[in-house]
This record gives sequence, structure tokens and C-alpha cells, in this order.
Amino acid sequence: MVDFTFPPPTTVTLRVAGSSARFPVGRVFCIGRNYRWAPDEAAPTQMPAWFMKPASAVVPARGMLPYPPATRDLCHEVELVVAIGRGGRDIDPGQVEARHVWGYAAGLDMTRRDLQQQAKRDGGPWEPAKAFDHGAPCTPIVPASVCGHPRQGAIWLSVNGVERQRADLSGLLWPVADLVAMLSRSVTLEPGDLVYTGTPAGVGPLQPGDRVSAGVAGIGELALVVGDAPVPASGH
Repeated sequence: MVDFTFPPPTTVTLRVAGSSARFPVGRVFCIGRNYRWAPDEAAPTQMPAWFMKPASAVVPARGMLPYPPATRDLCHEVELVVAIGRGGRDIDPGQVEARHVWGYAAGLDMTRRDLQQQAKRDGGPWEPAKAFDHGAPCTPIVPASVCGHPRQGAIWLSVNGVERQRADLSGLLWPVADLVAMLSRSVTLEPGDLVYTGTPAGVGPLQPGDRVSAGVAGIGELALVVGDAPVPASGH
């Protein structure tokens, strides 16, 4: 038996839709701009940027979403999430769906926008803006054997009953196969990795008490209530 210095962290898991099984979460890769945010936006010539969140940021997309500390500008980004079931390096895009994608979910890439804007100005890393607790809510994963590989269908998000984001998966500038292949050229993908595939236009701020509903057609829907903003410690 291994003599750990302290008990190792519990593996983060997500529920599998329609099953008692759990999907163990490895790493979380998030894709940057991958929808047109303006009708006249030019088609991209380079693959989008990507960043990571820790597995500990992944939480079930239901109930209360705590408002994170160190920000006054918490923003929502609804995304199609791809669950990797078989890893690999330098994956052929033509093999991604058939061999490497285990399933799909709907998720939120939560962003501390003020910290992100500061990082852009200063040329600093994005981790303070992206890699925080509860920063990647996700619905149960639907196996690809059940839902297939969605190439079209609505993706949307509303706040307090007012729609803010709506697009169609057919509007992804780079499809799932290309995104997974791109990532595999930089890192060896592993079973359990999640890929958040980018968000449509309409990203906006959330306030304590806001009710958020969102979803991806045929994949999943979520409902969350934003919790109270933390009270700064005295003297800070």
C-alpha cells in the first residue's frame, strides 16, 4: 500500500445521463472565440486559443452557484462540452468522433471578467480569471452512443427569463473534431478530459440572486441561482 503523506483528493466525477455510472474528470480544456460574435466577422485563418481549468472547478450544473471572491464582474459563457473517452497524441481529425469522444454535455465557462481584462492589459496569465472554484458547472454527460455527434441544434442561455445567448452548433467556427485534434498536437489527451468548445455572442455579467437557465438541444439543460457575493475581509 502506498504511504501517502495525506489522503489524496477525491476524484471529481460527473453523472452519466440515464445511468448510475459516473464519468471521472481529468483535465478541462477551454477553447477561446469559436463563434462569430458579429455578422460581418471574418472567417478565422488560425486555430483558436485555449486555456485550462482544474478538474476541481467542475461541479454539477444545478442548485446554487457561489459568487466567487476577488471579482465584481462574474460573467457567463454557455458551451457544448466534449467528454474524451480514449486519449491519444496527434489524433487524426477523421478519427476523433469514432474513436475518442465518449459523450457530450452542456456547461458554463464562468469568468471573472475584470481579472481577465487586467490580464489582457498586463500580458499576464488567465488563471486568476478562469481557474476558480465552481468555475465550470456541467450537466450530466450523454454518451455519444445515445445522442450521436451533434453538428446542429440550439445553444442558449437566459438570465431571469431574458435570453442573452443563442446560436446553433452549426455555427462553431472550428468543429469538435478539429478542436480535439488541435489539442492533441500540444498535449497527449487522456480519458476523462473535458473540452469546452467556445461560447456564442451575448456574454454578460451576473449578479447575486440571478437565475440562470441554459442548454444545448438534445444534450442537456441547466438551472442555477447565483449566490451572494462574499464580504471582503475587514481591512482589505
